[in-house]
Amino acid sequence: MVDESRPADPATQIDWLTMTDATSIPAVLRQWQKLAGSRLGRWYFARAVCRKAPYFATIAPRFLELAPATCRVSIPKRRAVENHMGTVHALAIGNLCELVAGMVTEVTIPDTMRWIPRGMTIEYLRKADSDVTATARLDKQEWREAGNVGVPVTVVDARGEEVVRAVITMYVSPRASADKRRGRAAKDRADAEGKRVAA
Repeated sequence: MVDESRPADPATQIDWLTMTDATSIPAVLRQWQKLAGSRLGRWYFARAVCRKAPYFATIAPRFLELAPATCRVSIPKRRAVENHMGTVHALAIGNLCELVAGMVTEVTIPDTMRWIPRGMTIEYLRKADSDVTATARLDKQEWREAGNVGVPVTVVDARGEEVVRAVITMYVSPRASADKRRGRAAKDRADAEGKRVAA
C-alpha cells in the first residue's frame, strides 16, 4: 500500500486501482497487462515483441499468459514451420523455447538486472503434429549477483502430450548504473574529441 503520510516521489507511478507502487513493474509486463484482455490486444502484443526481435515472427507466436515466474505461448502448425515429414520443425520449437524463456526472464528479474541467452539444452521427445504450447517457469527469488540461471521449458501438443523439454541458460547480471553510463559516454566523447584535435 502507498504510505500517504510521506510526500509522493514524482517519479513514482501509482496503480490507482490497487493503490500500489507500479514503478517496479517491467514495461513489457505493463504492456501485456494492458493488452491481454482481448484477442486483438494479445495479437498486437505479439507483433510488438516480434518487431523488437524479428526472428520470432517466423513462428507466429500467440501469447497466452505472461507474469513473473510464468510465460505460456503457442504457435500454430502451419506450412511455414513444418519439416519434410509435415510436423512442426524442431528448430521452430527451439525458437519458441527461447522466446518463452526470454519473456519470463524479462518480467521476473528486477529492473536493476539484465539478461542474455547463454545456451540451450533441448530434448525432442516425440513428433509435434499439431499446434504446440510452451510454458517457461522461473521461480528464482534472489537476484543479487551475476550468474547463469537455467529456465526450464516444457512444450506440449494439442493433446497435452509433452513433445519437447528444454532448459535455456540465461546469464543474468547487474545493469550499469545511469551515473556509470553517463561517465563512460562523457569519456568516450572526450577521447573522440582528443583524437579529432590531434588529427
